[in-house]
Amino acid sequence: MRVIAGSAGGIRLAVPKRGVRPTMDRVKAAIFSSLGDSVAGAQVLDLFAGSGALGIEALSRGAASAMFVEEDRQSAEMIERNLAKTKLKGRVRQQNVFDFFRHASDAETFQVIFADPPYEKTNYGESYSAKLLTSEALSRLLRSGGVFVLEKRPNETLPETKLWRIIRGKTYGATEVLFLSAIK
Repeated sequence: MRVIAGSAGGIRLAVPKRGVRPTMDRVKAAIFSSLGDSVAGAQVLDLFAGSGALGIEALSRGAASAMFVEEDRQSAEMIERNLAKTKLKGRVRQQNVFDFFRHASDAETFQVIFADPPYEKTNYGESYSAKLLTSEALSRLLRSGGVFVLEKRPNETLPETKLWRIIRGKTYGATEVLFLSAIK
């Protein structure tokens, strides 16, 4: 896996050996093509960050800042190494995403939020995607006019939500990418 474009374009990123499902380069290219110029100068949040590929791609393309939230210690350390390798700066929080929501400051918001949660269910039997889409705390983190990019299984059924509106969705093999805006 590599950074596709921008200041770090072409640099290969290290990927944890276990516990992650990296976004394929063609999917990443399609995501950033859809986002277009909205990444330049944006504050970006990368949830379930894994190797940090989405946030690092955003930084490479001119995002003003990126915060990476990843619970796994080895993955969080790999994000730090990937940031150093690409000579980009970002903040890495080794923390459960939903704990991060509970402790997030209302003052910090983001223009672009990426989430590539595990496809398996939480310990309580719900899908991570459903839990994200019903989180009021997550919707408060997205600035007005911002975009939430969610990767999920194509056959995964999502709950009805009054928090989000799907702007567009596209399926790439075993991955569906949804672009959502918060209903404020």
